[in-house]
Amino acid sequence: MERRVKDKQDAGVRTTPASAVPAGPPRIDSAALFSGRNEIIIAHQGRDYRLRLTAHGKLILTA
Repeated sequence: MERRVKDKQDAGVRTTPASAVPAGPPRIDSAALFSGRNEIIIAHQGRDYRLRLTAHGKLILTA
């Protein structure tokens, strides 16, 4: 039995070309964020968060 599939245009589904869709979340190098420091403050929804770079190269985020 042959199965018919409606055209996407008929179904009201809009598609976006793959070239217009970002590949993923933005990538920011930590060196650019820290600029030689070992701690930065990130303001988010009215609160400050502290992002620290440890001596072992790990990141710690605290409120």
